[in-house]
Amino acid sequence: MQIGVYGSGYLGTVISACLADFGTPVSCCHPDRTRMVEMAQGNIPFFEKNLKEIIRRNVRAGRLAYSTDIESFARKTQVNFLAEDGADNLTDVAVRIARLAAKPPILIIVTPVAVGTAGALEKSLKDSGLEGIIVSQPMFFTDGCAVEDFNWPDRLILGSSSSEAVQVLKQIFHPLVMRGVPVIVTNQATAELVRESATAFVATKISFINEVAALCERVGADAVSLALALGLDKKIAPRCLQPGAGMGGVFAESDMDSLAELAQTNGLPLKVLGAARDVNHTLADRLVEKIAAALNSVENKDVGILGLAFKPNTNSVAGSSAIRLAETLVAKGARVRAYDPVALAEAKTRLNGSVRYCESAYAAAEGMDALVVGTGWPEFRALDFERIKHLLKKPIIVDTKNLLDSVRLRAMGFEYVGVGRG
Repeated sequence: MQIGVYGSGYLGTVISACLADFGTPVSCCHPDRTRMVEMAQGNIPFFEKNLKEIIRRNVRAGRLAYSTDIESFARKTQVNFLAEDGADNLTDVAVRIARLAAKPPILIIVTPVAVGTAGALEKSLKDSGLEGIIVSQPMFFTDGCAVEDFNWPDRLILGSSSSEAVQVLKQIFHPLVMRGVPVIVTNQATAELVRESATAFVATKISFINEVAALCERVGADAVSLALALGLDKKIAPRCLQPGAGMGGVFAESDMDSLAELAQTNGLPLKVLGAARDVNHTLADRLVEKIAAALNSVENKDVGILGLAFKPNTNSVAGSSAIRLAETLVAKGARVRAYDPVALAEAKTRLNGSVRYCESAYAAAEGMDALVVGTGWPEFRALDFERIKHLLKKPIIVDTKNLLDSVRLRAMGFEYVGVGRG
């Protein structure tokens, strides 16, 4: 079976490579010729662990091909994943593929879309005198772990009333089905709503632990131990329960915006989601207050930030609490230097020259009044902190991710400030 994936962004790149790694021939299509050539060489415009190697391996094996010829693409593929990062051209692409296909295609919507999109797409095909089976299949990727998330998903969600399409997709994802990954078959609207609801729930969980972390500081409790204890409760679980983290990622904000708009349109404002978003958005202000308390004020102070990506193992800065922190510090009169192992290029487009960028963690620390851990990159644990102590004007570290060994650093003479730690 020849599988097609339309899209050359984050979703299309990950899905086409990982499907090919199952041993199935995959054709990835997009009109940008330069982008297709680059991708065929494994040169992707973002950092994602192990993805380059998977692309190059499957291109060499002849299982993964890239094309700009949508006519040939539509004729030879029976199943097409619509996997652009945005939904602006979704209907046009689907109609064009259905018109060019040798027989009615199965079109799987992976692109994040609003509830009702699959139904509207079916109507567009019918109005154009075309046939095709539409399936809504949300996929849940975390930047930096997308390959792992694809190969070890918590579940597969198939929104379709077509038993034929469901069987075809179970065949495509046979390695996962045989491993025991649960398959949930439901209608299109439910599948579309699952994605946005999951994002909203994770945001709520993250915002809750950050509010409780603030309380921990007031009463002398330790939010790290508290989160560990809560996470061991099987009703709660530890994932996304770390104080200091914010809700970020390429699609998180759009998912929450879409869900909030859907609820408002239907006269049902989601108060819990609204509160979670408010806590997430004010996290940077709270962190600046912690830095200001350590320095008496951030105005005219020099602050170094380690990490700008929204999480480790990705270059994405979408929704990054570290980016918001840098912006807030600059707005309050601080001079900011920053270092990140892979996200500097992305950060520069967001911060517009307001921050000085460094090529190492030590350069970001040199001459600073305080050093702030903005992203929990594991390599920051292995830094030479004796060297950093002598590089800083004052031995102050504000660890917004609770990444470092606070006991060791305090014993070395640092003033260590964590999140939610009394």
